Amino acid sequence: MDSIRWGRRIRAYRKLKRVSQIDLAKALEVAPATLGKMERGVKAPTEDQWMKISQILDIDMDELKGSKEGEDRDT
Repeated sequence: MDSIRWGRRIRAYRKLKRVSQIDLAKALEVAPATLGKMERGVKAPTEDQWMKISQILDIDMDELKGSKEGEDRDT
């Protein structure tokens, strides 16, 4: 269940930032099909891939993973 949620978050942020699946897959050095599996929650990204996704989409990794969901954040 959590894997589906973080997969959807990857897809949602990718679309929000207007990054194509092909472009993100190239940046991660994976096949588009592999990124599709990540976005569907079938395959988990490695920690290195999480970091790259976070950097490319310019979003905090905890927010991307949903780790801080529902928590107040100091900014």
